[in-house]
Amino acid sequence: MNVILLSGGSGKRLWPLSNDNRSKQFIKILKREDGTVESMVQRMYRGIVSADKDADVTVATSRAQVAALHSQIGENITLSVEPCRRDTFPAIVLAAVFLHEIKHVDEDQLLMVCPVDPYVEDDYFEALKNLEKLALSENDADICVIGAKPTYPAEKYGYILPKEKNADRFYGVCYEKPSEEKAKEYIAQGALWNAGVFVFKMSYILRRAHEKIEFTDYEDLYEKYESLNAISFDKEILETEEKVCVLEFSGPWKDLGTWNTLTEAMDDSATGKAVVDSSCENVNVLNELDVPVVCMGLKNVVVAASAEGVFVSDKEASSHNKPVVDKIDQQVMFADKSWGSFRVLDVGPGSMTNKITVLAGRSMNYHSHAHRDEIWSIVSGRGTVIVDGMKQPVSTGDVVTMAAGCRHTVVAETELCLIEVQIGDAISVHDKTKYKLDI
Repeated sequence: MNVILLSGGSGKRLWPLSNDNRSKQFIKILKREDGTVESMVQRMYRGIVSADKDADVTVATSRAQVAALHSQIGENITLSVEPCRRDTFPAIVLAAVFLHEIKHVDEDQLLMVCPVDPYVEDDYFEALKNLEKLALSENDADICVIGAKPTYPAEKYGYILPKEKNADRFYGVCYEKPSEEKAKEYIAQGALWNAGVFVFKMSYILRRAHEKIEFTDYEDLYEKYESLNAISFDKEILETEEKVCVLEFSGPWKDLGTWNTLTEAMDDSATGKAVVDSSCENVNVLNELDVPVVCMGLKNVVVAASAEGVFVSDKEASSHNKPVVDKIDQQVMFADKSWGSFRVLDVGPGSMTNKITVLAGRSMNYHSHAHRDEIWSIVSGRGTVIVDGMKQPVSTGDVVTMAAGCRHTVVAETELCLIEVQIGDAISVHDKTKYKLDI
């Protein structure tokens, strides 16, 4: 099965633990059986490949998320990268054309599209396999979908209303996100939530793509991508289908898109350095800082803290935070990279201090800066620093200085942590030139 995982969107709704570089699906909050934590994208990818060893997974994503995906899933993951964000229909079309023309997936092959960010358990991945079987035997509908059994009249989900049932087949018609009153009517009629999982043949999506978009091939589609109408797959395609084949799913399923729903998936009341006193009721703390957070006498509150800020809110009100967060004008203070991660520790006049972690066996790009000097102090680990082609082994306690214009990188032998001090009058993320380096 060829699976397209949709990993798009920005991270404002779960600020300050997410930003444009690290959206909600990259927050490590879901506990595994061994006690470690993983992100939504890691759980979804692991679940799919565990359930189907032959699954060929492609992640449809934006440029800003490439480094985080490489860091969390691996360098060998197949990516369909959008040149800009244009919602789910263009993203699915771009990924499908990429698979057909670049990866040579035949028109008769099935494609499965899944979001990366629902909270699910093992039975969900079994349902994905059952949906594939349903699609292989289906003759009366072009699209097969998963419909989740609703637990309340949600306004944020699409709905699938039953239309007819033939033998073991359930057919429905899809509708976009309704009002709460309309959602109650839908549920009374036996409607299911649209879980955002679709299966169709490659030939189907290519035909619908050419009906909606004028393009000749992948390169042409990529070049004109920015001019495409930003519209969801549900609205552009699914709602226009008179008959959709539906697999009902009654297991745990929820969109962890707000602090309120995300904290419901937490096994513990707090992560990081935090104390939630017994006088608190229904309080969750997510702390990525190295200073403790203490909560007393609070009810129905979420507290989230990171290098980008501190968020304290009533849980019900927390889902309406985006307009408030949009007013904050600040630089990105942390990000996952393909080689590791960085976190801004301090910003002052003419200087910036970062904590950088380089994973074992990884290296930064070989690069230079025109308008700033840099000083690296190795805190832990071993590796090799390369400055203007000269190699120098480094370990804990070593200090390396790079003047503006010097080409430099570090190659980590073990996981390597360093403190980077940038000094200059015009410090900017855009002041970077990359070079090719044969190590």
